[in-house]
Amino acid sequence: MSKLFMKGNEAIAEAAVRAGCRFFAGYPITPQNEIPEYLSKRLPEVGGAFVQGESELASINMVIGAAFGGTRAMTSSSGPGLSLKSEGLSTLAAAGFPAVVVNVMRGGPGTGSISGAQMDYLQATKGGGHGGFKLLVFAPSTVQEAVDLVYEAFDKSWEYMNPCLILADGFIGSIMEPVELPPFKEAKRQEFPVYTTRFFTDKPGRRMCATMIVNEAEQEQWNRVQAQRYERIAQNEVRAEEYMLDDAEYVIAAYGTSARVAKSAVRMLREKGIKAGLIRPITLWPFPYQCFKKLNEKQVKDILCLELSIPPQLIEDIKIGIEGRIPITAYGRSAGMIFTAEEVTEQVEKLVGKNK
Repeated sequence: MSKLFMKGNEAIAEAAVRAGCRFFAGYPITPQNEIPEYLSKRLPEVGGAFVQGESELASINMVIGAAFGGTRAMTSSSGPGLSLKSEGLSTLAAAGFPAVVVNVMRGGPGTGSISGAQMDYLQATKGGGHGGFKLLVFAPSTVQEAVDLVYEAFDKSWEYMNPCLILADGFIGSIMEPVELPPFKEAKRQEFPVYTTRFFTDKPGRRMCATMIVNEAEQEQWNRVQAQRYERIAQNEVRAEEYMLDDAEYVIAAYGTSARVAKSAVRMLREKGIKAGLIRPITLWPFPYQCFKKLNEKQVKDILCLELSIPPQLIEDIKIGIEGRIPITAYGRSAGMIFTAEEVTEQVEKLVGKNK
């Protein structure tokens, strides 16, 4: 299959169409605006529907309705917009409805800057809304990977009956790279699984879930069903890339655009005789804790947490994986500022000097 040279946001949108997405509702916010702009033209061409909602709240609720109808549905936004959609995300998860949500991250907190950053890690993995729900969170580091993960996310959302989140920083959304687009999947209305637990006995086969539960015992029962769902995801969907890790004495942990820079820095460090390696989480939830747990503290002298966020956020999960066995140092930029490979190399060299 031939490759096309595409902008990240537009490639994400086309991947969704090819994955069978036939409904999109969203609201403008930089740096993701090319996604709704592209879909406003593309979805009608394939018999789909595009709606620019009057707000983020309206948009996410339209997605809830489309998902309940069995349509593959998607919305996209950036940090502040995702905050406004958080109640709807919680409702999607509570009801067990499949949908794909794309967050093209910008600076923060508050309205922050409109430039690319990685400021929404905690929002995506530890929060996202009330009620303790979880999203399967994918973090692409290239435009091709963004295409592949968006394409897969629709299937995963239906497999687990749970919304999936694509967490792409603004740089991934803005850059242009060659991509190979996947084939078109058949777009058809899908049936929900039939729930037969006690709280559906009033209407056998009813598809509505926790959003209609009023009895405390039934709510707790449904929460247990949800917990089992999250456990299945945690067991089956952990993904990470390990790069030059076998003999590494200095390990960089990074995702998304930060990992692209880190990989270049690792090669530069190797040329200087410094044994560096990289752990790149591809799923941010479930997090690849095992990659860090298996690091040998007798071999690895330091870990550099690298992200486009000040203060650091990824570091919290790294600490859980390391369990205090190896020192961790954080280095970040923010507000649209990005580090160079030379800059990262210098940070690792400082760690090497500290250990001499």
